[in-house]
Amino acid sequence: MNKRIKFEVSAGGVVYRCQGKTPEVVLCRHVSFKQQDVWSLPKGWVEPGERITTAALREVKEEAGLEGEVIEKIDTIQYWFFHPLEKVKVRKKVHFFLIKALKGDISQHDFEVEEVRWFPIEKAISACSYKGEREILLKATDRLKELCAKEGSTLTA
Repeated sequence: MNKRIKFEVSAGGVVYRCQGKTPEVVLCRHVSFKQQDVWSLPKGWVEPGERITTAALREVKEEAGLEGEVIEKIDTIQYWFFHPLEKVKVRKKVHFFLIKALKGDISQHDFEVEEVRWFPIEKAISACSYKGEREILLKATDRLKELCAKEGSTLTA
């Protein structure tokens, strides 16, 4: 029996806006391989020759309909999963960045995503379906609160 392993590198973001001093972040709802609704951070593959930050911004635009600017790197997570269509085990590494939403419309997401929604940071942590991404949100929480305390601005998207 020939077991194949595939390695993937992705990039994405904790996209935020400040509603007063309260940080809100974007989560995307999509249907998993198991036909279940899952909420996750916008992310996707890094194309050959593409910078990781460029990929993160591109994926945020595609999956969440938003344009933004990278503030800083949060962390990188790694995990394994089985891809049932390709019948391979995948080792995935995802680089996550803190991204300030500048403009866009969350209804303008691509076909891979069923819905995009803004969540207050604490609700996003509990709504997020994946443990590694919940940990990314936890790591970003203090920094987001600090940024929003300074900004206090809003973006309606």
